[in-house]
This record gives sequence, C-alpha cells and structure tokens, in this order.
Amino acid sequence: MGILIAVGASLGAALLVAVWAIKVKNRFRRLIVKIGEGDSGVDVALTKRYDTLTKMLEVCRQYAAHEVETFAKVIELRRGMSMPERQAASGQMDDMAARLNVVAEQYPELRSSEVFRELQGGIRDAEEHLQAARRLYNANVSAFNQLLVTWPYSKLGQEFEPYAFFEAEAAKRADVSMKL
Repeated sequence: MGILIAVGASLGAALLVAVWAIKVKNRFRRLIVKIGEGDSGVDVALTKRYDTLTKMLEVCRQYAAHEVETFAKVIELRRGMSMPERQAASGQMDDMAARLNVVAEQYPELRSSEVFRELQGGIRDAEEHLQAARRLYNANVSAFNQLLVTWPYSKLGQEFEPYAFFEAEAAKRADVSMKL
C-alpha cells in the first residue's frame, strides 16, 4: 500500500511539473505572438506616417518642385526592415518632416493652405500612434526578455533568443536647447 502511495505521489508530482512546463512554453509562445503584434503595430504606424508624409509631399510639390527629389528618396524607405533598420528609416522620416516644415515657412501660401494644415494635424496624429505602437512593442519585448532571464523560466526558454527593443536615436536623447 505504501508503495502505491509513493508511486501515485511521484506520478502526481511528475504530472504537475509537466503541466507547469507546458504553461511556461505556452506563455513564451503567447508573448512571441504579442511581440509580433507590436511589431505589426509599429509597421502600421510607420505606414500611416508614410502615407501622410506622401500626401504632404504632394501638396508641397506644387510649391517647391526643387525639394521633391530629397523627400521622395526618404519616403521610399519602409517595408521588409528589421527593427534597427526601421529606427534608421524613422529618423530619416523625422528629418524629412522637419524639411517639409522649412518648405512651408518659405511659402506662406502653402502654410495657410487648409489641406496643408490638415496634413500637419495628420502627421501629429501619426506620430502619436507611432509612439504608442513603439511603447506596446517595447512592453511586450520587455515581458518576454524578462521571462527569458528569470529562473526557472530561463531553463525552459533556452531555445528562444531575446528580442531587440525599439530605441531612440542618440541625437534624440540629447537635451534640447531652448535658446532663441
């Protein structure tokens, strides 16, 4: 009778360990899906930004034809990029948006255009959406990477690699000068 109890307890313990291991593996897999969802959200936000900047570029073309080539090259950067490549493209789009605003300063009739103002609002909205998508992506990457390094999960997660965070460019980390 004592042997049956010991065997039953051993089987019960083994079953609990197996169930726990399955739950941990499933947690890793769910986090991978969430990271993919966050990655897709960043891509959607970059697409929205791209579309808005493209429309703004089209409006600006009427006013500043000589600026078009520079802007068009930057806008063509997008799909099939890794997160670090997207960061670089995002920085180039930031530069382009700043140049579009400089063009608007040079052409007062463009700045007063209702379409241009709406597009500027659209860019602000796209930027907010992009920031939210980046935060969601980084939150999911953080949860996954934390699980990878936390014992005992790290033992079951050895088959997985940590994901890279979306990070700000060095220039954007610097303090902004407020001198006029």
